[in-house]
This record gives sequence, C-alpha cells and structure tokens, in this order.
Amino acid sequence: MRWIEQVRMAMLRLFHWQSEKARLNQELEFHLDQQVQENLAQGMSPHDARCAALREFGNPTLLRDEASSHWSWNWLEKFARDIRYGARTLYRSPGFTLVAILVMALGLGATTSLFTIVRAVLLKPLPFYEPDKLVAVYEHFRGEVSAGDGFNPVAPADFRDWREQTHGFQDMAAWRDYGFNVTGEHAELPEVVEAAGGSWNLFSVLGLQPQLGRVFTPEEDRLGANHVVLLTWDFFQRRFGGNASVIGTQIRLDTNPYTIIGVLPRWFNYPSPHVALWVPYAGTFTPEQYQAHDNHQSLVIARLRPGVSAKTAIQPVTALQYQLHQANASKPVAEDAIFRPMIDDVVQDVRTPLIVLLCAVGCMLLIACLNLSNLLVARSAARRKEVAVRGALGGSRLALIREQMAESLLICLSGGTLGLMISIFATRWLAGHWQDLPRAETIHVDASILGFAIGLVIITTLLAGLIPAISSTGKGVLAALQESSRSIGGSLSRAILRKTLLTAEIALTVILLVSAGLLFKSFLHLRTSDLGCATDHVLTMKYGLPEKQYDTQEKVLAFHESLLQRLRALPGVRAAALVSTPPGGGYGGDNVFTIAERPSTSFNIQYDAIYRYADPGYLNALQIPLLKGRFFSDQERLSRNQFVVISKKFADQFFSGDDPIGKHINVKQGGKPETYEIIGVVGDTLYQVTQPVKATMYFPILSGIPDQTSGATIVARTSGEPLELSIPIQKQLAALDPALPVYEVFTMQQILGKSTASQNFIATLVLAFAVLSLMLAAIGLYGVLSYLVEQRITEIGIRIALGAQRSEVLRLVLVDGLRPVFIGLRLGLAGGAAAGALIRSLLYGTSPVDPVIFSIMIGGLLLTAMISCVVPALKASRVEPVQALRIG
Repeated sequence: MRWIEQVRMAMLRLFHWQSEKARLNQELEFHLDQQVQENLAQGMSPHDARCAALREFGNPTLLRDEASSHWSWNWLEKFARDIRYGARTLYRSPGFTLVAILVMALGLGATTSLFTIVRAVLLKPLPFYEPDKLVAVYEHFRGEVSAGDGFNPVAPADFRDWREQTHGFQDMAAWRDYGFNVTGEHAELPEVVEAAGGSWNLFSVLGLQPQLGRVFTPEEDRLGANHVVLLTWDFFQRRFGGNASVIGTQIRLDTNPYTIIGVLPRWFNYPSPHVALWVPYAGTFTPEQYQAHDNHQSLVIARLRPGVSAKTAIQPVTALQYQLHQANASKPVAEDAIFRPMIDDVVQDVRTPLIVLLCAVGCMLLIACLNLSNLLVARSAARRKEVAVRGALGGSRLALIREQMAESLLICLSGGTLGLMISIFATRWLAGHWQDLPRAETIHVDASILGFAIGLVIITTLLAGLIPAISSTGKGVLAALQESSRSIGGSLSRAILRKTLLTAEIALTVILLVSAGLLFKSFLHLRTSDLGCATDHVLTMKYGLPEKQYDTQEKVLAFHESLLQRLRALPGVRAAALVSTPPGGGYGGDNVFTIAERPSTSFNIQYDAIYRYADPGYLNALQIPLLKGRFFSDQERLSRNQFVVISKKFADQFFSGDDPIGKHINVKQGGKPETYEIIGVVGDTLYQVTQPVKATMYFPILSGIPDQTSGATIVARTSGEPLELSIPIQKQLAALDPALPVYEVFTMQQILGKSTASQNFIATLVLAFAVLSLMLAAIGLYGVLSYLVEQRITEIGIRIALGAQRSEVLRLVLVDGLRPVFIGLRLGLAGGAAAGALIRSLLYGTSPVDPVIFSIMIGGLLLTAMISCVVPALKASRVEPVQALRIG
C-alpha cells in the first residue's frame, strides 16, 4: 500500500505547499542546530561552531532545493516562478506588452469566432435522431447540360414508387415548399407565410416529436383528405401568443379552414427558419400533379438501415428510377437516383464561404504569431547580456527557454482572454448579419469553444515563443559578455531570423490581399450586373389570389385588369405591369418543350427553359427591348392564349440563327401538352445576378388560368422614390380584396442588394482580415528595420565619419528593409494564384489570376512597406558620427 502513502504525500504537497515547505525548513534547521550543539560541546566558540556545522552540513539553500526537487509537484513551483518572472519582465515594458496582447487578441478572437460558426454550421450534427443515418435523395439526368448541380428535385409519383417498391432504406419521406395567405379572424392582419408540405412519416423519419398535439396520420396525407396543419414554434408564439388552447381550432389558409393539430418544437426550423406552417404533402398537389412522374418539386429524406451503407441502399432506388424512365420515355423523367448526406444538403451554400473565411482568419492568426515572434526576437536581442549573466550564474538552457516561454504564454493567455470576449460579440454580430445562414440558431459559445480557445493559446504560445527562446539561448549566449561596447553590427543570426519571419509574414499577407481583392471585385461585378431591364425607380410587390375564391379564368382576369387600371392611374406611376417573377427575383420555375417544326417523340431535358407569365405592359414597365416580332396585346386573354414570346438566349440556343417568329413549341401546361406560336423575341434578363442568362419563355398572364396565373408580382416604374408608393399600391389592392395580403415589397435596387448580400458580406470580412494583416506586416517591417538600425548605429556612424553620403546610408537601409518584402512578394504571388484557384467557385466575372487585382495589391503592399521603411531609414541617415560612437 506504499503507493497510497505516496499519493497522500503528493496531495499534501500540492494543496499545502507553504506548510510543507516550512516543515522542510524546520527539519533542515533542526539538524543544523544539532551539529552546532555538538561543536559547542567540543569547546568551539559559537561562531566557529556554526561555521564548522555549515561546512560539514553543506549549503542549506542548495540542500533545500535538492530535497524539494524530488517532490511530485516541484515543476509547479518552477512554473509559478517562471510566470512571476515573466510578469515582472513584461510589466517593465508596458508598450511592448500592450501591443503584443492586442495583436494576439485580434488573431485569437477572429479565429475563435469563425471556428464557433464553422463548428455549429458544418461540424455539429443535425438535431435529429441519429443524424448520420439521414440522407437526401435526388433524381439525376444523365448528360444534363443545364446550369444545375445534377441534384434534381423528385416527382411525387417517383417518390411514392421508391417508398413502396424498394427496401434499401429503413424509410423515406418527402416534402416540398409551399405558401399560404393567412386570413385574420380576430382583428389580425392578413399575411403571406412560407409553408411546407410534408409526408405523414416525415417527422418519424427525422425522429421528431411535436411539442404540443400530434403529427399527421396516413389518412390525412391523401388527396381530398381533411385539411390539417402543424404550426412552427415561432409562428405559434407570434400569431397565437403561445396559447395551447389553439390545438383543435381552425385557421384559414387561402380562405380554406385548416384544423390545428400540433405545434413543432422550438428548435425545429428545417428547412428554413422562415417556414411557419406544415401541411400534409398530398394536399399541396392537384390530382394530375400528384400522379405525374415529370413534376419535379419534392425533396426526399431517407433513413439508412442499421449496418447498410448509403451506396448500397441507393442501388435499388436507382434501378427502379431507370425503369420509370423507360416507362415514361416521352416525358422528362430522370434515369438515376443519387444521394448526399443530409448535413451537406443543409449547408451546401455556405460550406465553401465558411472554409474560405476560416482559412483567412487562420492566415491572420499566423501573421500575428510571426509578428509577436519578431517582437520577441528583438526583445531577446536587447536582453542578450541579461540572459548571458543568468546562464553564467548556473541557469540551464532549458530554464532560460522556460523563462522566455513564460512571457509568450502570458501574452497569448492575456490576448486569448481578451480575444474570447471579442469573439463572443463578433460571433453574435456575424450570426445576426449573415443573411440566410443555415443553423444560425445553434451558434453559441460552450465548453467546446472554450477548450478550442485554450488549445489555440497553447499552440500560439509555442509558435510565437519557441523560435525566439531557442535562438536567444543558443551556444553563443555567453559570447554576449565578451562583446565590446564598440562591437559593430549586432547578431547576424538574429537579423537573418527576423528577416525570415518577416518574409513569411509578407507572403501570407499577399495571399490574403489577393484573395480579398478577387472576392471584392467579384462582388462589384455582381452589384453592377445588368439585369437586362430598368432597375432605378422600380417597385415590386407580390400577391397571390386564393384559388378557392378565384376559381375561374374570368375572376382572375377581372382582378388583374382592375388592379392594373387602378395602378396606372396613381400619381407618380409612369408604368405598371404584372409578371410571375421579376428579373433578379429567382428561378421561378422551368419547363421542358419540343419544337413542333422538329418532330420528336419525347420531351428532351436539354430542351428546357424557365418560364414567366406577363401582361402586355411588361416590356414598357421594365424597359426590356423588343428585338423581333411583337409582345402580347390585350387580345391575348382567356382562351386566346396560345402565343409565346421568347428571349434572345432562347432563340440563339434552340433556333441556331433561324427566324423563330411563326414557329411553334409544345409545352406541357396543367399536365397536358399545349402548342404555342412564337410571336416575338425580347432581350435577355437575369433571373439571379449570381447565375448566367438562361433561355426564357413568356406566356400571357391575362389568360387567367387559376393554377398558373393566380400569383403575380406588381412592377411599377415611378417618377420619384419607389417606396413612397408602396402604401398607395397596397390600398388599391385592399380596395379590390381587403383580405388579400402582399409580401416581398422591394425596389429593384433592393433585390440586387439582397441577391449579393452574402457575397458582399464574405468579401468585406476577408478584406477586413487582409487590411488587419497588412497593418501587422507594416508594424513588423517597421520593427525589423528599427531593430537593424539600432544594432548598426555604430557601423553607420563610422561609415558617415569615413565619408559616406547620407543618401547612400538612406539607400542602404531601404534596400536592407525591402529585400525581405520582395522575397515575400514572390512567394505570396504564387500562393495568391493558388488561393484564387481554390476560391474560383465564389468568383463572378473575375479571373483567379486577375492582373489588375494582383497589380493593385502589390502596389498597395509596396507603398505600405516603403512608408514603414522610410522612418527608420531617415533616422539612420541623420546619425551624427560622434554621437553614434559615444553610444557604441
């Protein structure tokens, strides 16, 4: 049981350090007194007796240190002594200490903040049961040439066949985007809300239980079933004040009564925090749509069976999908089924930007470490004689390194503490200002983040402090005591080390500057993109007519025409029109078609174009040029609607120089093929500023078909400030239908800004990190050159005394300072080219090796370097020889 006693003694020495130390002193003093008494008994005088006892007994201090060195926690006392020494040393240099702490606080704070977001968004599992077993399943068209990523939404009939006829997955569920007009019943204002239609088993596949009530049943997820709805927690709180008694009551959606059956948990916000309601999947389709294999609107979530891989599970689904493709050869039905992990599906749009930002702050932190290392090298050079004296007095090299590492630890620990506080505020700001950041609600600082911050402090302590500590305690440390007061030049090895560190710092700064410049130029390209239409003084506003109330073509047409007549009569409105989706407003939907003059037995996926519904005044309202033929007239209405207008991209892509006017295309509308005559060609418009132009076909919105033209966007070109007309326009809508809400009220400039908000945010952050890094590099360059001037002050004085011109001294110092800058530039340019290739997917209209950006960034860095070098160089050129020799 000896080890128990050893553990007990170790604990006593740890928690009762001072008392154990006092006990050791008492024991040593007791034995020394005993020896003194024996010497006195032999007739020695008290002085001789004590001196003889000390000679025989040995040095008490040495004995005390030797005895305590065998204690288990002796290293802790040494560590505390080193920390106290480091704190005293740093306290004597408050300017250096403050600068060093601030430099590390910026680097550590930014890195911790970005890691907090990356961990929550990319690394943290989804909040579902066994989330690693959830995959998103898509359809895939072989040889697809569209601008998509190959992951195509699933048709409802395909989903049902997958679930019923394959057994590779444990279960499969589907959902789709939807939307409702929520009608106020108790003085609440009507509003438009985002909704989703989910299959009855969706929540069981996710492993989710409602907070209140229940989820859908199989009977409720059928065509013609009773209307039921699940509320999300935020909508439940906002609309009903969290009153649980609403369970079982009804709410009117698109004027139809829906029974509230449950409330989802507070944390559940899949697929988006904006979704307010969930309704059964089948009820969001018409019977024709529900039976279609070519109506690609659904997303499928599948759960893997225990022990079965996703690749194995998807094989029977792919085999069945190919059979469905062959059975529907005349329709655009995909050949394959593919999958990706559900977490990838959720975060796919932000994965690359987050990784880029994390790399950027990592570069900035490394630059901060190099800067601190440079400062510590200069500091150790100034204290080289002090270190030499401590070594001469018996201090081991390890002890000297430990003392200097303690300074680095104190700086990084203080910087880390300050940086952690900065990161808390920075994280909140980033999560709040990054639009549409998925999983933003999971971002918070917890024990894992604290552990990461502590680990980061340890790593930066080693990175910043180890090289200076080793270099300043080398074999030549005692040579500092032999240096003459008139030695010339200082330590060559330390000068080389500082220049090497500075070169690495410059190279990293160039990489950051180039990356930031490329991203910022890309953002400017996006922000100044030509949508192909007027963007100044244009207001847009959406509304959707409930199909139950507006169930005939005549009713829809009457509303649209009455509204347009009222809008065009408003003061300040120069032109007004209706369109299903305005330029820059999103994809809006696409459809496949065949060209009647080119007989084909099937709808080929390569013949695909986005579609829009517009009224005859649309071109005038948005000033879109008519290139050939004509646009719609007031005669293209109701049943006389078999006309289509195409975009220039459509004509170029599918008619290859032939005149498309008078040609016909066959398009499926409402589940059946319809033939449309091409009557005009108009200019191209962008459906989204970050995407290339896509072929577009326009159909007359005045056809009034409820399923196709009920939803519309008002576009009003005004003579003054567009937003000032938002209320008058809404009043005109309310005059026609008081229960009809509007939504997404934006000017075209706001649509542009919203579309580029994410790119702007990322580019601004990287640019901010690059500017901070440039400032750190400038500080490092100034410090290096100032150090070199101080070390060579005697040499410079002698040069001037021997006849050197001050301009030559100025040139000498500038060349010496700029040499590591030019080496760092060459390395940084190579790294910048590699970084540009890595962020290629984030660039729009910008080459990864854009010569303008590279030139601007090189010029900016060289200018900054010149400014940093001028002050030390001027100081050197003004040295008086006599004073320099006296200082030496």
